[in-house]
Amino acid sequence: MSSELAIARLQPHQYEEWLVLAKGYKAFYKTPTSEEEYQRAWGRLIAGDGVCGLGASSTGRLVGIAHYLFHTSTWTPTVCYLQDLFTAPEARGQGVARALILAIAKEARTQGASRYYWLTQDNNTTARLLYDKVAKFNGFIRYEASPSDA
Repeated sequence: MSSELAIARLQPHQYEEWLVLAKGYKAFYKTPTSEEEYQRAWGRLIAGDGVCGLGASSTGRLVGIAHYLFHTSTWTPTVCYLQDLFTAPEARGQGVARALILAIAKEARTQGASRYYWLTQDNNTTARLLYDKVAKFNGFIRYEASPSDA
């Protein structure tokens, strides 16, 4: 599939296809998301409002998505965070995720980022097989809390 794969910024006419993939991503990570949140996220992605989105298309159909953003850190002015990455189940194992990761690497270079990174659950063994080939696992464990919990 990778030879016929096209990677490009998400376009307004791709909303319905993106929505299917975004819902698949959110279901995989068991993250309840309202229709309003999907619409708001899409609007931000299309407007480039602090977040960016790429789509992987095969034969004119969206088969993968990646959302990413740039931010500063204490030690370097620009890093790139690959926040969401999802491949349609029927397109898995065909180079879609790798192509999206490499496209984000190119975007990170273009923006002068010192690194790009992403997170996944420790039990996401299928994805981690790829991640271990294209990046280095640094052993970090993520903690998360809502500000209202404090």
